[in-house]
Amino acid sequence: MSKHRMTKQKKLILDIVKGTKCHPTADWVYQEARKVMPKISLGTVYRNLRLLVEMGEIMELNYGSSYSRFDGNPENHYHFVCVKCGEVSDIDMTDMPALNSLVRDQGLDVLYHRLEFYGYCSKCKSE
Repeated sequence: MSKHRMTKQKKLILDIVKGTKCHPTADWVYQEARKVMPKISLGTVYRNLRLLVEMGEIMELNYGSSYSRFDGNPENHYHFVCVKCGEVSDIDMTDMPALNSLVRDQGLDVLYHRLEFYGYCSKCKSE
């Protein structure tokens, strides 16, 4: 059970992140939140994004750049990052029997993992 209550601002930020597939930055979330709550501050957005990550409601994606992106799906899943435009998209790899059996056979208790793919998205590839 989380010790953090769900404020109006936190609920709005959560709805914004869960309502998009674009893996937004904090600045993008801030711009969207201001459309609904014009007086919300950037600090409030950053603080609530951190709390939502702590609460397990969203996932923070950090690819070594100066800013993080956020994902409304907090379950372990995989991402493709375009090296040209920076777009981040989900990759469906639900059937990974070799990895699952490797973990099971070695008696490991995996809490989370991270796997990313890098290359050119279809839009950048066609340019």
